[in-house]
Amino acid sequence: MEIFGIPHQAFMGQILLGLVNGAFYAMLSLGLAVIFGLLGVVNFAHGTLYMLGAFAAWILLDKLGVNYWASLLLAPLIVGALGIVIERLLLRHLYGLDHLYGLLLTFGLTLILEGVFREMYGASGQSYPVPELLQGGTDLGFMFMPNYRAWVVFASLLVCFGTWYLIERTRLGAYLRAGTENAALVQTFGVNVPLMVMLTYGAGAGLAALAGVLAAPIVLVSPMMGSNLIIVVFAVVVIGGMGSIMGSIITGLALGVVEGLTRVFYPEASNIVVFVIMVLVLMVRPAGLFGKEA
Repeated sequence: MEIFGIPHQAFMGQILLGLVNGAFYAMLSLGLAVIFGLLGVVNFAHGTLYMLGAFAAWILLDKLGVNYWASLLLAPLIVGALGIVIERLLLRHLYGLDHLYGLLLTFGLTLILEGVFREMYGASGQSYPVPELLQGGTDLGFMFMPNYRAWVVFASLLVCFGTWYLIERTRLGAYLRAGTENAALVQTFGVNVPLMVMLTYGAGAGLAALAGVLAAPIVLVSPMMGSNLIIVVFAVVVIGGMGSIMGSIITGLALGVVEGLTRVFYPEASNIVVFVIMVLVLMVRPAGLFGKEA
């Protein structure tokens, strides 16, 4: 059986691969959107935080014997704590300034951390085993579904929509959004806005680290794994709309599938299709598909 002249297993396999990539795009762009939308910081270090999450899981397993399931909790907490330190020591001095300052600072931080890890672990990468519970796959009749990749898509969707619900539909989310609009007014209600901002950046860093742990069994854990992804993720955020939570989720998943299908029909364009879409969207709607016009 063929679909558009392509063997159906190859076609469905590329859709699955696109969904997996889209899940990572969605989680990383979600963290970027949370940090930009609530703090106004263009966080170029987000790819590095993703890399640190993967390395935290690998180090916990290699040095301490901590398994994958525990790392899903511990690695985001470790990297989230590092994010809090970064926010307190560095980023808090840039609030209210032009976004370019935050971009340059986090870009410099990225170069430093990547250089440190490349010196310590080399550039070739480390392998991380798929957890025993998720090894193998399931025959769906029309394709073979690797269990771990199905888990990645499910876990990413759960985290993404859970984060959206927290920010858009709860009292805590209302405080977060109000605090970014008028911090002085929110503080009169007894809300500790600086603490809230600090924890928000830590949570965004934790989201990136969680994506890194999920990616560790699929890709080699290397110092450059974040740099290879962050440019595409920035394009996803721009297409969805800077600061739009739902826009990041939907756009990330959709562009992952589009990228996968492009590999089937026109492989030469698979590396640029996201950026072509970004240019077209910005020509028609500069604020992005789900962003608010100025």
